[in-house]
Amino acid sequence: MRDCRGMIFDLDGTLLDSMGVWSQIDVDFLAKRGIDLPEDYQQAVTPMGARQAADYTIERFHLPDTPEMLMEEWLSMAYEAYSRDIPLKPYAYEYVEKLYREGKKLAIATSSDRYLVLPALERTGLLPMMTSVVTAAEVSRGKGFPDIYQRAAEHLGLRASDCAVYEDIIEGIRGAKAGGFLAVGVYEKQNEENYQQIRAESDLYIHSFRELL
Repeated sequence: MRDCRGMIFDLDGTLLDSMGVWSQIDVDFLAKRGIDLPEDYQQAVTPMGARQAADYTIERFHLPDTPEMLMEEWLSMAYEAYSRDIPLKPYAYEYVEKLYREGKKLAIATSSDRYLVLPALERTGLLPMMTSVVTAAEVSRGKGFPDIYQRAAEHLGLRASDCAVYEDIIEGIRGAKAGGFLAVGVYEKQNEENYQQIRAESDLYIHSFRELL
């Protein structure tokens, strides 16, 4: 990893301790429609961008809403938490700052909406250190594919082989590796059911950014 000149970070569950917020949003959103949260729903939508997740949700639960209505509702439910409350994971800031001081090029590759991401990055102090912020809305396929990481690498002016990708979900690890990136798995308690897979398929696995300081 020392040879990598670019570092591309997922945000939710990797740098930002936000997965619990999204879990509760999913529960509350479906409960308003009289639907219990299926066990596999969150795993299905996590790699998706907002539009793809909205399309999937409408089709799966036969909802009368438009995708735009779902996305607006999700954003309004999440905005206050992202702009005011959600903390970084332990030692995430210290590690990113260390890379920045070393002259690494840094980017965010996230499935979350830019409307949520930018306030969170600004509040936590990460935004000034990022060369680029890429969202899933800017590419055609979700995180099971390399598209979002390739776009981030392009913004950094680097090849995939020059970059490491940090991810907490198995789809992210697989997408990064399919694109030729070094894949760094990051522990997230919400993804414990895939822990063994993520650890086995990652090039490097960490439980905390403290291990890399």
